Amino acid sequence: MSTVVPRTLLITGVSSGLGRAFAQAAIEAGHRVIGTVRRAGDADAFAALAPDLAHPVMLDVTAYDAVPDAVAAAERRMGTIDVLVNNAGYGHEGVLEESSMEDLHRQFAANVFGPVAMIKAVLPGMRERRRGHIINVTSMGGFITMPGISFYCGSKFALEGISESLGKEVASFGIRVTALAPGQFRTDWAGRSMDRTPRSIADYDDVMDPIRAARTAKNGYQPGDPAKAAQAVLALIEAKNPPARLFLGDDAMGLVEQKLEQIRDEMGDWDALSRSTNFPA
Repeated sequence: MSTVVPRTLLITGVSSGLGRAFAQAAIEAGHRVIGTVRRAGDADAFAALAPDLAHPVMLDVTAYDAVPDAVAAAERRMGTIDVLVNNAGYGHEGVLEESSMEDLHRQFAANVFGPVAMIKAVLPGMRERRRGHIINVTSMGGFITMPGISFYCGSKFALEGISESLGKEVASFGIRVTALAPGQFRTDWAGRSMDRTPRSIADYDDVMDPIRAARTAKNGYQPGDPAKAAQAVLALIEAKNPPARLFLGDDAMGLVEQKLEQIRDEMGDWDALSRSTNFPA
């Protein structure tokens, strides 16, 4: 029978959704959790989960300059960070042509730049100790795509690439990096948490209107169970050789398998042209 070794986890965005589920499961397993929140009421609620194990930190991950000091202060109180779970983020829904550059900047600030700031804050200590695990919550939308969430998919593709490359940079230090890519889970991602650009160009009605209506109708009925996602995270941090990427959910697995087949087919169709660009041997 294996015994869980208590660790200190830093989880961003623990006030709701997957972040709250991750934190609750970790605390129940006996781990210490430093959880970032943006509102004082959420900080109080998180601390009340387990005064000895739950330590809230008031932090907006897009306030990059505040991240190092916030992380250092949390470590002084709760101990060195063994696992970083970059969970905080949100979804932007909108046709690209209708969406502003500011929409794009905000999406990348929360979903890419903020996580990178968190990684940079914990890496020196992990590297010095020659151990650590960084889990970046991406999305199946970091590999498959769908219309109407191009900015979101772009941000998650970026975090996937950063995660994979970083993992190769730090592997020799005993630091592991996993991109955790959920499918549709029963959180408020598609509800009040989603930023939606108003519709304005009628040419996109046939593409966008059914998608927006279906997403709204399905909110609250998504197939993924956040509590089971949290158990998957606990399994990840216990794994001796965690994967570089882990998809969560039947929907994610099915759509990824479908895309892989499409990529293989398209590569085969265009193989000759792809290979025609080298200098002669």
